[in-house]
Parts: sequence; C-alpha cells; structure tokens
Amino acid sequence: MFHERYPEKVLEKVLLPNDRYRPFATASDRAYWSKLAEPLRRMFAQRGEARLDFAWPALPATRYMDFVKNGNRSRYEDVYFERRRALGELVLAECVEGAGRFMEQIINGLWTLCEESYWVLPAHMSLSKASAGYALPDVDDQVIDLFAAETAALVACADYILKEPLDAECPMIRKRIRREMERRMFTPFMERTDFWWMGFGSRGVNNWNPWILSNVIGSFLLLEDNPGRRAQAIAKSLCSLEAFTSVYYPDGGCDEGPGYWGRAGGSLFDCLELLYVASDGQISFYDEPLVREIGRYISRAHISGNDYVNFADGDARLRISDDLVYRFGGRIGDEAMCALGAYAFRQHGGSKPNFLSLLRLLPGLDVYDELMQHDGVPHYLRDVWLDGIQMFAARERGGTDQGLYIAAKGGHNAESHNHNDVGHFIVYASGKPMIIDIGVETYISKTFSSRRYEIWTMQSAYHGLPTVRGVQQAAGKAYRASEVACLADDDRAEISMNIAEAYPAEAGIRSWYRTCRLNRGSKSPASIEIVDRFVLNEPTSELTLSLMTLREPLFSEGGGHFLLDDGAGVRLRVAFDAAQLTAASERIAVEDRRLRGVWGEHVYRVQLRPKDAVREAEWKLTMSQQ
Repeated sequence: MFHERYPEKVLEKVLLPNDRYRPFATASDRAYWSKLAEPLRRMFAQRGEARLDFAWPALPATRYMDFVKNGNRSRYEDVYFERRRALGELVLAECVEGAGRFMEQIINGLWTLCEESYWVLPAHMSLSKASAGYALPDVDDQVIDLFAAETAALVACADYILKEPLDAECPMIRKRIRREMERRMFTPFMERTDFWWMGFGSRGVNNWNPWILSNVIGSFLLLEDNPGRRAQAIAKSLCSLEAFTSVYYPDGGCDEGPGYWGRAGGSLFDCLELLYVASDGQISFYDEPLVREIGRYISRAHISGNDYVNFADGDARLRISDDLVYRFGGRIGDEAMCALGAYAFRQHGGSKPNFLSLLRLLPGLDVYDELMQHDGVPHYLRDVWLDGIQMFAARERGGTDQGLYIAAKGGHNAESHNHNDVGHFIVYASGKPMIIDIGVETYISKTFSSRRYEIWTMQSAYHGLPTVRGVQQAAGKAYRASEVACLADDDRAEISMNIAEAYPAEAGIRSWYRTCRLNRGSKSPASIEIVDRFVLNEPTSELTLSLMTLREPLFSEGGGHFLLDDGAGVRLRVAFDAAQLTAASERIAVEDRRLRGVWGEHVYRVQLRPKDAVREAEWKLTMSQQ
C-alpha cells in the first residue's frame, strides 16, 4: 500500500528539501504566535513560568535497575517523563513569549537529555540483546523503543523551533543534538532490521510500529540534510509501516482497544500527515479504504462522554487526542470523527496538550479555532459490527446516548494486549456503566511476561463469562470464538457465537452458545438479553457465571433479579430464572491507582450458580432500564 506507491526514487523527487520544509511555526515567527488563541498563549506561558526554577532531577543507575530487581517501573519513569514534559513546556513558553526568558532552562533541559546514557526505558531494555541478563544497559548498543523515539522527536522539534536562539547562545548545543540523534536514532534505524516493531521478522507488530515510525519520520524530515539519506529513511519507514497495516482486517478494527488507538491508528495518521505536509500533499494515502476504516474505529467505539468500549488493555474512560481525531476525520471526510473530536474538546474546555510529543502537539494548534466553533455533537452510531476483530455494539436508538447500550466481542485470546475474554460483554444505561470491563492495572514487570494471566484483570473469571469446574479461558490464538454471526435491524441487534473453544479441554465444555441481543423496544419495552445454551461432558454444580459491576447489586428478596443503581436516577434491572440459578456478589477493593482513577475504590462481581448439578441448560439474563 505504502512503499509500492512511493519507492525511494519517487520520494527523492516529491519530498521538499530540508531547507524548504516548514511543518510548523518556529519561535521566530512572531506573527503566528501572537495570533494564537489567548487561552493557549496563557497556558503555555504559565507552564513555562512554573519551570523557571525547575531543578532537573537525577536519574541514578539504581533506579534504572529497579525494573529487573523488583519489577517497579514508576520510580524511574516518573522522573524520566517529568524531564521531558518540562522541556516541552519551556519550549512552548518561549514560543509564545519570544523574549529569551526561558532559553537558559531549555538549554539545561536539552543538555540533560543528551547526557542521559540511555533513552530506552528499563522495561524495554530487552530490545538490546547485548544487555540481556543485566539490570543496566550496554550503552554501546543503542536501540530504539517507544520513548527513545519520542525523546528523539522532542529534541528534533526543539532544535527546529529554536534554531536561531540556540545558535545565538552557543552553536555547540545543536552540534551535540546532532551527535546524539545520529548515534541513538539515525544510525540504529538505518543499519538495523532486527527490532521486532519494524515488522521485518516473524513477530507481529502492534502500536509500537506507527508510534515509533512517526517519530522516526519526523526526526529525519526535520534534521537530515542529505536528500538521498532522507528519502532512504522514509522509504524504509514505509516498508515497515506495511507490517502494521497488514495485521489489520478491512474493517479497521483495533484489537488493542480505544485506549491504544491513539498510538495505533492515531500514530498511523501522524506518519501519513507528516509525509503529506513534507510533500505539499503529493504523498497522500487518505483515499486508501483501510486507512479510512482504521480512523473510523474510534468513533465506532465511543459510548458516551469519555467512555469507550475498553476491551483489551484499555481504560474505560479516555481523554482522546481531540484535535488529532478532528484532523484525521477532516482528511478522510468523516464528519462523525470530526464531531467526536470537537465533542471531546468541548468536554474538557479545550485540548490537553501533550508536552512530551511536540511533533503531535504543534499541528493541533492550527485547528484550535475550528474546534472552538464546531457544535461538537457526537453522532452516537446505532450499530457497529467489525467482523475482523468481531466487535459488536448497539444502541437502543442512534443519535443519542440515552437508553440501553451493549458491546460484546468474539475474537481469540492472542490479541495484542490480550485479556482472556472471548464472549465478554458490557452494558450501559443512558450513558452510565452498569456491566463493566475492569480494564488493566498499572503496568509492572509481570504485565508483559509469562505470568501475565496471574493478574486478576486479565482472567476470564473477572469478565462477563462462565467458569466451569474452576477452569477459566486460556491464552493463545487457538482459544477463540467460532460460528460467529451478527445481525441488526430496526427491531433488534445481536451477536451470537460458540465460545467452547476458548476453554481448555479440562473445562469439559462440548458447546457454549452465547447470544447477546438488544431488543430496541419497537414492539415492547427495550431490553438486553444474554442467552447461554450449553452442553457439558458431565453434570456439575461447579459452574459460575460472572458479571462485573460498578454499583453494588441490590438483590430482590424472593430472588430472580437484582438492581444496579447509579445513584443519580439511572437504574438497570437484571432478571434471571430463580428456579435455575442463585446469585451472590462480592465487593472487590480497587487498590491500583490507575483503576481507581476510572472506577473509584471498589467494584463488584456478581456470581450466578446453578441450584443443582447440570449437564446442559439454557440460561437467560434480561436487562431493562428502570
């Protein structure tokens, strides 16, 4: 798709030479910065002023060693990112003020980053084979991870924006920048093909690919003076980017979930937009159907407010990159994306600039006024079916977040950022979460290791799924949904599947057909039905159907239903056959700070169990808004 259309020889002709490449305003463009929206100017100045006395914190070797020694990521990463955030804030403050007041601290920040031994995070040091088995990296083996690439792009942007004032202070600053960029970014990228995220080996890629490549492309475009090498780097980037789109189905669905879309599909847009601008629009992939569908995924996953369908490692509540979604939608002519970007912008009273990524922040400034003027009303799509990743979603009515909403998934248990969750579903009522997907805790060393599924949030028992004889779903591509079908019309929408293959043989499941159905209420009150028809090898009473809820379930005295009440007038009634099933709940304390930021201090798990040993049965849950 990419490299075939623009091979190296074509790129040499269509890419603007370095001295004519003007992707965004520099600090010397006073007319641009003086016309910037006042709220932005004020915020940038305030952020910079807060950093005038910033003491650049140390990153001692022993903090780098934490990850190998005890699995702790945060003690190193907190300081690492704070350094970079401070530099980004200072650069923007200097741009809006233009008086040199922030230059001393900017120089300190740039020199500090150049002095770091390694830009790669401890958690990503496995990219360096020479560092294997050690708690500190072999600094002679410079590799490129997500944040080495982000750091390179941040430094490259600062160099480009502040070229004249930096040279006026001391030309050695920019000379040092080029030395570090060469050994940490340019040489490793040009000479190596063994980084897994490049996609040149047997391992599949994920969001790392476009995320890193956007920073690679941006850095080469900004700093590389040699036209031939510049074109060669972009050509290699396009070859690598093919590996990312090749793992996508035509529906554009992101199996990593909306939380990662911003650095999957969103970073794909960053790559394509950088090339579009660097060629005066001659390099354009916005007519490609797959590119367009990858963009549209984010509006298809939107539920209400800041809530998104959070299958896989994602938070249920996101602050999306509003201007990026808006700009992406504009390029492909998708008004639903534009409206969602403008809505997210209005939800928060303006964008939340990512000072770690000036390469993304700066283009967004150009649409600030457009976002202010857009009505920002989401389209609230009625039906969503992504047959590749097997994600289903349906609303009681399109165009509003009021009424019932359900999302469910098939797929398999080897997805990127996988949870063992084939057949799982979530339910919202008038935009309020009722049956939920917990999401993921703060990352630790165990998260991406062979012990991943020891973490409770990854396990099927903490999703809306059955557990048979204590056996949960297993990880791996073989553990999947089969016989998946979907339909939607004005009366109902449903997904059905057999989830038996998602469980290992010891579960003893012959078949487990699940149907998740939304009755829209055209002939009777709207309702959601979850119907499970199953056959086991042998009868058992060790059978549990779990439901995760945000609110404490209020059980009826006679059994047969429970209520979920959000405390503000929205209630969901969940009915079941009391002749077949008993129900109980447990309160689960939320101790992880990431999850607490989404759900608060606790969640609940409802467990439904058969009253007698059962070999085959049909269970039905009926949910209605009260």
